[in-house]
Amino acid sequence: MSERRVVVTGLGATTPLGGTIAETWEGILAGRSGAKPLPEEWVERYELPVHFACTLAQKPEDVLTKVEIRRMDPSAQYAVIAARAAMEDAGSPEIDPLRLGVAIGTGIGGVWTLLDQWDILREKGVRRVFPLSVPMLMPNTSAGNVSLQLGARAGAHTTVSACASGAESMGTGFDMIRGGRADIVVAGGTEAAIHPLPFAGFAQMQALSTRNDDIDAASRPYDTGRDGFVMAEGAGVMVLEEYEHAKARGARIYAEFASIGMSADSHHITAPEPEGAGASRAMLEAVERAGLSNADIVHINAHATSTPVGDIAEANAIRRAFGADADAMCVSATKSMTGHLLGAAGALEGLFSVLSVHHRVAPAAINIDDPDPKIDLDVVTGDHRTLPDGDIAALNNSFGFGGHNVALVVKSV
Repeated sequence: MSERRVVVTGLGATTPLGGTIAETWEGILAGRSGAKPLPEEWVERYELPVHFACTLAQKPEDVLTKVEIRRMDPSAQYAVIAARAAMEDAGSPEIDPLRLGVAIGTGIGGVWTLLDQWDILREKGVRRVFPLSVPMLMPNTSAGNVSLQLGARAGAHTTVSACASGAESMGTGFDMIRGGRADIVVAGGTEAAIHPLPFAGFAQMQALSTRNDDIDAASRPYDTGRDGFVMAEGAGVMVLEEYEHAKARGARIYAEFASIGMSADSHHITAPEPEGAGASRAMLEAVERAGLSNADIVHINAHATSTPVGDIAEANAIRRAFGADADAMCVSATKSMTGHLLGAAGALEGLFSVLSVHHRVAPAAINIDDPDPKIDLDVVTGDHRTLPDGDIAALNNSFGFGGHNVALVVKSV
């Protein structure tokens, strides 16, 4: 079973840059910022220091039915939209439900349902609490709803590892196929946490950018003027499929999902280990597990959140892992455009890595006007970088509060 190859045959997303993965990728290549002012009255009511975020480009109610909206937390709504699109992009393959799996990660889960229903309980009493509150607020609500939508019975898994959740879920899907549990796994991440409480919490820990007067330039990874990340929402999902299964049905193959590497820092609940010891182990494990050498990695889609400490820690980790070989790896920082989708970030950026390998292009970051001299990496700015011909591989990094480190490797086919 360990020789079963895993490929990517479908992509789906709903993001601040577009209601589809095609629109989102177009936004990335156009260098467009997804940041928007927050019109909600709670921004002023609670005197929040940050007045903007990267909210969805397309409203879920434009895609889902009223019943679906009513019965699913926004996090599950986003996941279902992305999963449906990914399966359609894969050609809506016919498959035995027992061979179809789901793995959807989230960092925070059904926070809108949880906190809204708490307000209803306090203000109006128990009889007004929505009967479906529990299945809507539980962290596995997205995986469960996607499984129900698709009739997937090989397993429906939820990874919860903060901002590494989406990437880890794709690794879960990879392992399901490699281990013979499934032939297709719909895997990704989702997040809908632009709610007053988590927003205030991130603001209070000074993790968010406060560039209220220049929001398009607020997310600026690797720039000396970076002052925090821009909070975002959305979902990214890919269809992972066993290679022979995909080939037999004549599926279009974007790339090979070659491996996953994981580690834990055991350093601090929010801060990364500054020298990148844990993150570098995840990267090296991913490269080794893919049967590659460091020289095979031509592109890195970095976690690059735009925080003063985090960006340096990741740069240190890349250098620690690859040494002089890092000089030949160009680095993209796509959160400069999408913002930080928290539990969906690694999933969406996994999709970007697939598209980079498929189209042989490394997207340029925006807002890097004064590169931090402490970042000793070949960061792509200005024009996009054309990736080499022949067999190539790309690495995607995702790191989360709690010390979670995940690295994914995708290869050309």
